[in-house]
Parts: sequence; structure tokens; C-alpha cells
Amino acid sequence: MLSVIIPCLNEADGIAESLRALALLRARGVEIVVVDGGSADNTAAVARPLADQVINAPRGRARQMNTGAAHARGDILLFLHADCRLPVAADGLIIDGLNRARKTWGRFDVTLAGRHPMLRVVGAMMNLRSRLTGIATGDQGIFVTRALFETAGRFPDIALMEDIALCKTLKAFGGPLALRHRIVASGRRWEKHGVLRTILLMWRLRLQYWLGANPDTLAKIYVPHKL
Repeated sequence: MLSVIIPCLNEADGIAESLRALALLRARGVEIVVVDGGSADNTAAVARPLADQVINAPRGRARQMNTGAAHARGDILLFLHADCRLPVAADGLIIDGLNRARKTWGRFDVTLAGRHPMLRVVGAMMNLRSRLTGIATGDQGIFVTRALFETAGRFPDIALMEDIALCKTLKAFGGPLALRHRIVASGRRWEKHGVLRTILLMWRLRLQYWLGANPDTLAKIYVPHKL
């Protein structure tokens, strides 16, 4: 069984559309788990009729995803951002792909949706970087068997870079399944703050993280650039 875990915070305007996009997967038996981090709007109320579980958790993407994983019933866990859209056959791609490749975790390629022509380049570079490094980001829809997720210690309780930190641990157990089928992720943050400016910010944050900077400090830099 596959469980899709979606951490949310103040997503009332878009969460219904996101969950309706998962209706076919849900009809095929995929479990949809929404984890609300204390939204000030009615995110949880909007999500409840469209998900199998809507859970409250302490704010913070890592904490929310770990809470969702603890409540989920699936043998495979897929962590999905609220503004990302999965391929229609995502369940089969993940389950069959892991079995065929004899792997225990992986991710999709990503396309950034938006009007700016550079977004296609950014998405292509994200996919290339991921293939070269074996590291995925949350926008790529990280999926992992429950057994490996627990063995790896779950997402570390840090304010930023939790996806990269988890992937570093997962790599010790084998490389990821890199599916070329694409998740469509929103490019709204990139367009709002400027594509080039956002690229430079993300490079800066990742470099500082690799050099040992405290994720709490990095989060204070990153948060003003979120929507």
C-alpha cells in the first residue's frame, strides 16, 4: 500500500484542488494523509472530505511529515508538497519501479510551472543535479519504504534542509530510483521573488548547509522568501 503524506500550512486556497488531483489515486487504494501545522485559515476543514486522514502536528515540515508517517498505513511513503501535482499513474510507477529496480527509495523528475522561461531551465538543472548526486529535494516527491524510513531515523528535526539530510542518510543504504516521469511543482515562489535571485539564494543556503551552518539560522534567511 502507498500512502501520500502532505504537510500543509495555510493552504486553504489551494488544498482542495491539490487533493482533487489525487482522487484517482485514492480510488485505486492510495491513502492520502494531510498533516496541518497549525494553519490560521481553514486548511484542515477544506481537506477533511478529500483525504483519508487529516492530522494536526507541531509546525515544521520535518515534524509534520514524521507525524504523518507515524499515522499512515502504507508500506511505501510518498512525501508530497501541497503545491505539487503527481503523474496520473504515480502509484504504479513507484511500486513497480521499486520492485523492478530492487530499490527502496526514490524520487520523480520535476517541472516548475509558471510563465518565466527560466523555470524550465531551473527544473532541468534540479533533475540533473539529483541524478549526479543521488540527493533529492521535496519538490521531487521523495518516496521510501516504511522499513527504510524507520531504519534511517525518519526526517531529522531541523528547520530547513530536512529533505537533503534524509537523502544523505538513505544513500548509505543504496542509490535512489530516479523516475523520469515528472511532478509538476508550482513556480510561484520563484516568480514572486525573481528567478535569478531565488537561484542564488538556494545555492547560498545549500553551500552554507554543506559547510556546516545551523539549519535554524538558514531557515531565518529562507522563510521571508516563502509564500
